[in-house]
Amino acid sequence: MLNLVWFRNDLRVYDNPALFQAMAKGQTIAVYCLADKQWDQHGLAPIQRRLIVDHLIELEEQLAKLNVPLKVIDCQSFTNVAGAIAQLCLEHKVTSVFYNFQYEANELACTEQTLNQLEVSGISAHGYHDQCVVAPGNIVNGSGECYKVFSAFFKNWSANLQHLARPLYPAPESQAGTDIFSDIACLKDYLIDTLPTDAWPTGEEEAHDRLNVFIEQNVKDYKQQRDFPDLDATSQLSVYLALGVLTTRQCLQALLSGRVMTHSQEHSQGLAIASLDVLNEGEACWMSELVWRDFYRNILVAFPRVSKNKPFTEITDNLPWNTDPIAFKAWCDGKTGIPIVDAAMRQLNTTGWMHNRLRMIVAMFLTKHLMIDWRLGEAYFYNKLADADLASNNGGWQWSASTGVDAVPYFRIFNPYRQTERFDPKGSFIRKYVKELEGVTEKAICQPSPSLAKACGYPEPIVDLKTAAAKTKELFKGLK
Repeated sequence: MLNLVWFRNDLRVYDNPALFQAMAKGQTIAVYCLADKQWDQHGLAPIQRRLIVDHLIELEEQLAKLNVPLKVIDCQSFTNVAGAIAQLCLEHKVTSVFYNFQYEANELACTEQTLNQLEVSGISAHGYHDQCVVAPGNIVNGSGECYKVFSAFFKNWSANLQHLARPLYPAPESQAGTDIFSDIACLKDYLIDTLPTDAWPTGEEEAHDRLNVFIEQNVKDYKQQRDFPDLDATSQLSVYLALGVLTTRQCLQALLSGRVMTHSQEHSQGLAIASLDVLNEGEACWMSELVWRDFYRNILVAFPRVSKNKPFTEITDNLPWNTDPIAFKAWCDGKTGIPIVDAAMRQLNTTGWMHNRLRMIVAMFLTKHLMIDWRLGEAYFYNKLADADLASNNGGWQWSASTGVDAVPYFRIFNPYRQTERFDPKGSFIRKYVKELEGVTEKAICQPSPSLAKACGYPEPIVDLKTAAAKTKELFKGLK
């Protein structure tokens, strides 16, 4: 009897339910199906594609230590995955396939197609929830429905965490060697050397080290410092979470116990401490960010339309969204004449990452001041971000655009100048990315005068903020 682990968005050996259960039940091999045409269709960022390839190479090395061979198959599209896995099972006489769930619409369809193919072939399949601390569908309101307000979801999640949190898994014990060999040769065609991936070194060990450093040194000040983009005050773990190299369950365990779980620790059914009340405000604030990831995945499962380019609040599809290509390009290029917006967009374009406070500022500027369709911004982010994640990216964009679940009220619109005064008062972050304004005084850099902007070679604002915000409020108010 031979088991197959189908790797997808879970490129790790620690805390991997599918891998752990497969190896606990017998000899195991592994597979990953590349789907480059599907990535094209989804607009997946080139930098994330490269990171996936890098981590697959690393994963093959880690699995080799467990004597688990990894086969990487170039399927091009999801439509070819079911046949490829069934064929692999047939070649190696595999009797059971183990996998972790994905919740996006196309990924769910791919899973269903694969399971149907396996059933026809007489092969059993076993799925596990690994992306959330509490599996989607377990935190529901009194009517048994998915929560639509985060605060209520968070309260229920916290109250039921002890008995609903999924188990935490160590790396499996190494198995006996096999005469089946790894084959990852097709990855060489996906290596792109011109992308700025150095900020995220490959491997679980790196992810664990970063998590431990953050917990030990920075999390206590997280609430006070997280909104200042010139500070190194966030965890910088989003890329590893997006790739499935690290899990929110591991993050929570590290937060509650002080360090990430290591291979020497036993299989853990419960959490390290009995109460969340002992967390300080920084720890509690960071934990709420982990819960947002659970919340948005619950929304993805309960309301599939949000992964199909549809707003959660369906009436907002009647808004007369603008598609002005000139204004949109100015936003994309970081040339809007609004310093904090331009600095943020240039950070994204040059590094593949953007600070979370800035994500809200630029998203709200695009949707509320330029009144440009949020879907254009969401797609641009997905095509640039190393930590591109459909649930969180879509949730954040719809929150900012006031089209989503538990969204910011349409009449609450960030003023980017005031945001700068609060979170980059000295212009330190702006100077880093908007070189035209490098020598401008602290007082002027937030909102340079037209004459100063011209002298620096910096564009004037492409929109009047006050007029644009008023117009947007009227459009939302008049929705029918």
